[in-house]
Parts: sequence; structure tokens; C-alpha cells
Amino acid sequence: MADGSPVTRFDPYAARAQFPILSRTVNGKPLVYLDSAASAQKPRAVIDAMVRTMEGSYANVHRGLHTMANETTEAFEAARESVARFLNAPAATNIVWTKGGTEAINLVASGIGQTLQPGDEIIVSEMEHHSNIVPWHLLRERRGAVIRWIPTLDDGSLDMAAYADLLGPKTRIVSVTHMSNVLGTINPVRAITEMAHAVEAQVLIDGCQGAVHAAPDVQAIGCDFYVFTGHKLYGPSGIGALYGTAEALEALPPYQGGGEMIETVTATEIRYAKPPHRFEAGTPPIVEAIGLGAAIEWLSQFDKAAVTAHEKALYDHARARLNGVNWLRVIGEAEGKGAILTFTVDGAHAHDIAQVMDRYGVAVRAGLHCAEPLAKRFGLTSSARASFALYNTLEDADAFADALIKAREFFA
Repeated sequence: MADGSPVTRFDPYAARAQFPILSRTVNGKPLVYLDSAASAQKPRAVIDAMVRTMEGSYANVHRGLHTMANETTEAFEAARESVARFLNAPAATNIVWTKGGTEAINLVASGIGQTLQPGDEIIVSEMEHHSNIVPWHLLRERRGAVIRWIPTLDDGSLDMAAYADLLGPKTRIVSVTHMSNVLGTINPVRAITEMAHAVEAQVLIDGCQGAVHAAPDVQAIGCDFYVFTGHKLYGPSGIGALYGTAEALEALPPYQGGGEMIETVTATEIRYAKPPHRFEAGTPPIVEAIGLGAAIEWLSQFDKAAVTAHEKALYDHARARLNGVNWLRVIGEAEGKGAILTFTVDGAHAHDIAQVMDRYGVAVRAGLHCAEPLAKRFGLTSSARASFALYNTLEDADAFADALIKAREFFA
């Protein structure tokens, strides 16, 4: 576990049984939930931790001296410690609570933006989620920054040679995804970081998918910032975290003003708190943070390699079931990719495919997946996406293939 306890043998059926919602039916069929890349479901351990806090020991954190305030503060800060262990951060003080990955990226962009000069360059990739594009566009509009784009190759991998050519003396920050939410591509984030640091640029890694399915070891990666969100990591929504090195966080100005993020306030001056509290203005998402801590502790009981192998087996099984069909286009087949299957079907809109599959209880996502530049790169106006998680089974993979074949027959 995250505290160093031995991991347990991974049994996907036992893990699935810990998710109450997965026992329900949809349209009279057993639910096959393949939309975890958007939001994962929550195990009983997370639900119980949040309910237990609200029912038995809830108070505001840090500011009280009474028993319940102390109990809640201890649980809240214990969750921060869980995040630090999960990411292999040097200390809990490297972890800033945010509302999610989006706010974490905006926090960093806002801080760095205050020192950007016109012509300074920001490097992102074509496969980024809008949350890792729009904050940098705001700096382009407001500060005159220049955004430069790492191309995506036909198989869905990054063009690392092109990336090397983009780096230069004007590069201020490189901000890339650990794992694409559309392609499933797992990027070489350590190499990306080393190359950026060689030109004295900072690096932010969007780990909203990578924290779940890759290896979120921030010290091994060497990045300046790493962000992730709770709701994709089997935790609640409304909570996420920003990791920053001590030096990177100390250099950032406050993101928001209010209580908690100050040392003193007078009529004529403000002295700000040290990180991480400098960036946590106001009452934080207390129950959600405790829920995320519970999710991390729950997830950490499983052998990471076994979970990854299980998810890959499901992806491979689904692909094998669909081998030979001439109406299916799979988007993204980079070596070592995660278990995300994004596809189009000849003669049918992705939205229609998703709706027909829902009739059979199979939940997939359809649209641009908040990655419009990537869709344009592959000539797509929409695509469907099945994303496998640790609680999915071979029966789910078969149900997906069966439902997709039936949906195709519906529009043939």
C-alpha cells in the first residue's frame, strides 16, 4: 500500500465487487462501464470515508482548537501525505490541493504568466486536452506568448525529433500529457523533461490519465510540476492536486487571495504563507480531499504491474474480437499505449454508435473528447472511445465488441 504495506493479489472480480454502482442495470442489461477516462466509478472505501467524515467528524480545518477540527485536520493532511507518497514527492509540502487538474494547470499558468515577456515560447503537443491548451492560449492573448506545437505521428506517438527542434532559448515552459485521453499514448515524460531542462525551461506534466494508468513518479520524471484529478483516480470530483518542486512552488505568486494563504494582513501590507498553503485560499474541499486520500490508499493495495497487465489484456481482447472488420478505424496505436480504444465506424456518426451501444448497457463516450487539435490532426469530426479500468472484465470486453457489431449492423 501507499504506506509501504504489502500489496494484495489483484483479482478484477473482487475489485469490481467493491463498486456498488457496477451492480446496476441499464436498459435492462448489466452495466458495462467503459467511460472511466472521463470519470471513474467510486469504490466502497471512498464512499465510506466521505460519509464517515460527514457523519462523525466534520469541521473546518487548520483554524480550530476543538476535537472535531483537530480530527478533520489530521484526516485532511493525512490525505495530502497519501498524495505525496503516491507521486513519490519528497514531502507533503510539495502537494497543493486544487479543484482538479484544470485548476492546477491554470494555477501554474497564472503564476508563470506574470513574468512572461512577449515572444516567450510555450511548447505543448497536438494531443493535449483542452485543459492543457486553453490556459496557455490565455497567455498568448494577454502576454504575447508564442505557443509551439509538438506534432503527433500517424501511430499516435509524439514526434520527438520535431520536439527537439522546437526547444530553444525562448522556451519558458513545456506542458505535455503523461498519457493521452484519446490515443492512450504514454509519452516519454522523463526524456521530454531532460530535454527541456537542457534549455532551462520548466516542465509541467498533465497526469490526469497518467496518474491512473502509468507511473507517476515525479522524482524519476524530474518535472517541475505534475497535476492530476481525483475523479479519474476512483476518487470524488471537485478535488485534484498539483505537485511542484520546492523551488518551483516558491517562485510562483499567489493564485487567489483569501483566508489561509496569508501569514499576516494589515492595512498596508500582506505577507503570504509558504507553499502549499499560499495557493489554498479559503475553505478547501475537505471531504473530497479525504475521499481522494481514501481512493489512493485503496488503489495502492494492488500490484500496479498486475493492474496494467489486466487492462492491457482487456484492450487486446476487444481488438482481437474486432480483427478483420473493414468498417472500423482505430485512432492511436503507439507501442506501449494504455487501454483506451478510440474509434470511428464507417457510415455512422460516433454519437449514434454510442447511443445504440447504450441500449445494450455499454457506456462509451463520443465526441471530440476535449482534444480538438488532435481530432483535426486525424481528420475527425467525432469519434467514440472505450476506456478500460481495473474493474472491467473479459465479459465487459466481449459485451463491448458484441454491442459495437450490433450497432454497426443497425446502420449498415
